[in-house]
Amino acid sequence: MEARLNLMASPVAAKAMKHIVAAGKALADSTLPAATRELVMLRASQINGCAGCIDMHTKDAAAAGESAVRLNLVAAWREAKVFTDAERAALELAEQGTRIADAAGGVTDEVWANAAKYYDEDQLAALVTQIAVINAFNRGNVIIQQPAGDYQVGQFH
Repeated sequence: MEARLNLMASPVAAKAMKHIVAAGKALADSTLPAATRELVMLRASQINGCAGCIDMHTKDAAAAGESAVRLNLVAAWREAKVFTDAERAALELAEQGTRIADAAGGVTDEVWANAAKYYDEDQLAALVTQIAVINAFNRGNVIIQQPAGDYQVGQFH
């Protein structure tokens, strides 16, 4: 399987993608826990059906010490006992932030208030930005049908 298009071969797309990559890298300097960022990116990628990002974030999270049990249960986080209340709040925010079109109001006040119980304003800003960035990557990869499975940990870092 080959991608429909090599975005990095296009000067315009490559330039734009570098900015999206830079935005994602800036989030690594936030106080939002790295494990939370990876769980959020994995969940949004699952929702969007982005095989490339699922491959990448599962492998990166595992390499950073995340357990296989937690990674395997991200898709069913509501029924899993392995996530903290803060992680659950972040995962719910990620779901609603990813599924904006499914709910006329977008992210509910209840979900926002729940996330705000666990994260300060800087962490909330990082969380919102992380959700937006991963959704941008997901959409690009899904549109061009980027194949998955051969990602190596740290390949794009």
